[in-house]
Amino acid sequence: MTIKVLGYAAQSSKAPLAPHYFERRDPRADDVVIDILYCGVCHSDLHQARNDWGFSQYPLVPGHEIVGRVTRVGPKVSKFQAGDLVGIGCMVDSCRECSSCKQGLEQYCEEGNIQTYNGIDRHDHMPTYGGYSRSIICSEDFVLRIPENLDVQAVAPLLCAGITTWSPLRRWGVKAGSKVAVIGLGGLGHMALKLAHAMGAEVTLFTRSPGKEADARQLGAQHVVLSTDPQQMDAVKGQFELIIDTVPYAHDINPYMPTLTLDGTLVFVGLLGDIEPAVSTLPMILGRRSVSGSCIGGIAETQEMLDFCGKHNITADSEVIRMDQINDAFERLLKSDVKYRFVIDMQTLVE
Repeated sequence: MTIKVLGYAAQSSKAPLAPHYFERRDPRADDVVIDILYCGVCHSDLHQARNDWGFSQYPLVPGHEIVGRVTRVGPKVSKFQAGDLVGIGCMVDSCRECSSCKQGLEQYCEEGNIQTYNGIDRHDHMPTYGGYSRSIICSEDFVLRIPENLDVQAVAPLLCAGITTWSPLRRWGVKAGSKVAVIGLGGLGHMALKLAHAMGAEVTLFTRSPGKEADARQLGAQHVVLSTDPQQMDAVKGQFELIIDTVPYAHDINPYMPTLTLDGTLVFVGLLGDIEPAVSTLPMILGRRSVSGSCIGGIAETQEMLDFCGKHNITADSEVIRMDQINDAFERLLKSDVKYRFVIDMQTLVE
């Protein structure tokens, strides 16, 4: 048996999102059933709805920044009960057996993790559908506990934007006194500033927009460098142990490489595709500098991030919208016209 659920779906790469009924699986013994309260709008929702990456399957119900309340649990569920405030991020399953999964790095599952939407269930081979919907069903092992002290409507973006920036900060050992820079101030960038600041790092924002300085400082940046100003860039050469690059389109990273320390690393978290223009190896070889990438985070790591945010009262700066405003929100997203994440109030989802 399956469960009929109302959501908002794209029927093709050219079609606007619209109300759509679809089927979710009948809950299994280890499943948690969740009524969705809020769902964040990630830039990847737009990419996938419009098939920018070439692997979208339709109908497509986006949404992988999901916050809701548990309504019921299967007989084998031990971690959650009805009424719990919970979240689901970018994945809902993995093989659970490979070396990556056993290390708690399910996002790098050797068989491929199962995406919250636009994926295929490992067991019944049904399509997965995301959080632009009234409810969702997920194995308890991929459900996250949300701290009750946090503003529930502003928590949702932590489940993608938060963990995407938290994971490299943890992986590269950021601590009190670390010097960290962030390229770009959008959904990812604003979370990187908040988290790095709360970790005790000395944080710098690289931006092309002089008008973003006040916001950057309010979000936790002690310094703001205009990346189009050669003098400002020269002044920060050799300073940063870690640069988190949140820009989602191809851009020149050559000006940033000399600002890394010896053994410093620039980590891509926003760009999925080719680096253009080509990157000179000169600053890498002469400074043992690296370019790397990072993809979301594992389940335990995501829970660690949520607990940290609960302790430090960190949420996303967000604008709450109705479900029927999603197509306008997508157009605004293309223009970077949001500070800094849209969140859909799922109580506004009607036929």
